[in-house]
Amino acid sequence: MTIQDEQNKDLPSSYFNYPALDISMAFPQATAASIFPPCKSDYYQFDDLLTPEEQALRLKVRECVERDVAPIMTKYWEKAEFPFEIVPKLGALNIAGGTIKGYGCPGLSVTANAIVTAEIARVDASCSTFILVHSSLAMLTISLCGSETQKQKYLPSLAKLDTIACWGLTEPDYGSDASALRTTATKVDGGWILEGQKRWIGNSTFADILVIFAKNKDTNQINGFIVKKNVAGLQATKIENKIGLRMVQNGDILLQRVFVPDDDRLPGVNSFQDTSKVLAVSRVMVAWQPIGITMGVYDMCHRYLLERKQFGAPLAAFQINQQKLVQMLSNIQAMFLIGWRLCKLYESGKLTPGQASLGKSWITLRARETVALGRELLGGNGILSDFLVAKAFGDLEPIYTYEGTYDINTLVTGREITGIASFKPVAKTTRSRL
Repeated sequence: MTIQDEQNKDLPSSYFNYPALDISMAFPQATAASIFPPCKSDYYQFDDLLTPEEQALRLKVRECVERDVAPIMTKYWEKAEFPFEIVPKLGALNIAGGTIKGYGCPGLSVTANAIVTAEIARVDASCSTFILVHSSLAMLTISLCGSETQKQKYLPSLAKLDTIACWGLTEPDYGSDASALRTTATKVDGGWILEGQKRWIGNSTFADILVIFAKNKDTNQINGFIVKKNVAGLQATKIENKIGLRMVQNGDILLQRVFVPDDDRLPGVNSFQDTSKVLAVSRVMVAWQPIGITMGVYDMCHRYLLERKQFGAPLAAFQINQQKLVQMLSNIQAMFLIGWRLCKLYESGKLTPGQASLGKSWITLRARETVALGRELLGGNGILSDFLVAKAFGDLEPIYTYEGTYDINTLVTGREITGIASFKPVAKTTRSRL
């Protein structure tokens, strides 16, 4: 007889005749994010600033990601795998290519493209990053810097998401100083030989084509190249153990004497400044990712506080919870309006690098604050990816860093408003003897 049996021997048999425990009834929970909450974050009726076409696109994208992405995102996020099953569904939305006109691309306004970015990020930031890398970086580079032959050859398939692209600028040996890249391009008969490494390249482990930037050994200027997957000397290895954007397949790329034919050199990339034409648009789009993330977090918290009860009342009835929820909502309204203004400045040709950098840095800062408040509101469930907020909490961290860290973007704006560049420390001088 076990100790437990000895303790229970004098209890009546009826004591053990209870029904099987229903865990869901014993531990009631609010609705998980797999059933996505309705949108409640447009408090200042931002929708009124959009055209009817932009409003319709917003709803179409929202319905798709709520239906097809929300039910599976936690599973894939936990496994750090990409959900390839959703690619045809995203392709059917006709959003890849964003602002590009022709070649099967949708030719969206910058505002419409931003709305698409936010709506996908509202449900899942990783899927938003997948589209942004493919569309607003790789495809846009081919559109702005490629030859007519290259556009006709690559863009139609990319627009349908029949083929996938990535964008390779960042390297292991530098972070914010992107102009200091070490990957080299050497001219040979009929093409170029690329040697070097790239790091943190989203989509790289499965991309069909890779847009790669390298320093021309003859001119010491940056050139751009279209590299096909499976070419000899190319290797992409997944970066493991990320705490954010776990579904995004970031990779380390190794280029060992990779041959690229002359036809796949991008003729419009002849200096680092040429990459700025692409980064100007992508920085605006990245600023809209935190807007979308905070929308989803707010919507989740709004529903959660109404469903969950403590001390006999919904969590929404408590003053501190209401204050935090209103602070979240306030941040989102301001983020909306700054993001919208960035789009309009770009569309009118007035957007400056400092304005884009201020938008991205300030929005991500406010997003961090907003998601942290949401984490507090969900209590213990705030650390479970099932309820979105913990996942969003992690996903926001890489977005706070990429496309220019908060600090670097602040310095870009500081340079613009003062006329003084403060990126490099003042050289140390030796004091002369008196």
